[in-house]
Amino acid sequence: MQRTSTAVLIGVGGFIAAVSAILTWRFYGSMTTIPVTVSVSLWVLAVICVFAAVKVRGRVGDGMIGQDSSQMNPVTVAQLMILGRAGAWTGAIVGGIYVGVSSFVIPRVGELIAASEDLPGALASALGGIALAAAGLYLERSCEVPPTQSGETIG
Repeated sequence: MQRTSTAVLIGVGGFIAAVSAILTWRFYGSMTTIPVTVSVSLWVLAVICVFAAVKVRGRVGDGMIGQDSSQMNPVTVAQLMILGRAGAWTGAIVGGIYVGVSSFVIPRVGELIAASEDLPGALASALGGIALAAAGLYLERSCEVPPTQSGETIG
């Protein structure tokens, strides 16, 4: 499995932000308010990804990946890698959406009451998406097990 490209994630996030900005500029009057609680799931997933990455990185560094009951199962590591990849893509997409919304809301905070009410939720969600993308990449990179040295046996 190939690594998730950081450049592609940034490109997708930027494209989604541009589309979201265009749609927000056109339909902002029809949109509902953005509560801060929208970002909670993004931040929780980002924390879970970082916690899992630290655990896996520690186990990989100690050589504790294997089939023994005291070791971390390689299938679990692979599942965490998939979680990291999914978190990175979700963060890039959702972060891009809220960056686009924020590009409309931030300049109009002084003019529109709705914009000033949406600002905390839009910023928290944009930052949460970016944090989730970064944490997902960190988790994915942490799940890579180095190849065995010549002469070593696996398992």
